[in-house]
Amino acid sequence: MNSAQLIAFQANSGITPSVMATALVGVVFAVLLLWGVWAIRTAYVGWAENRINQRQFLGVIVRFLAMYVVLTFFLLS
Repeated sequence: MNSAQLIAFQANSGITPSVMATALVGVVFAVLLLWGVWAIRTAYVGWAENRINQRQFLGVIVRFLAMYVVLTFFLLS
């Protein structure tokens, strides 16, 4: 952004663009972690009740961890 855009953004929002970016990244990670807890818990209940096997349960965990690592790489690098 050029200086006029930065001044307009700060005047209207009261915060700097870097603070806004940090807040948005924090919200993305909070939502991802909440979704991950829900997905893993749901998979665990399915595994405990023998509706899915152990391989499927581990697949849910691996997919969540892969998504977390990829988002961490892209958003925090």
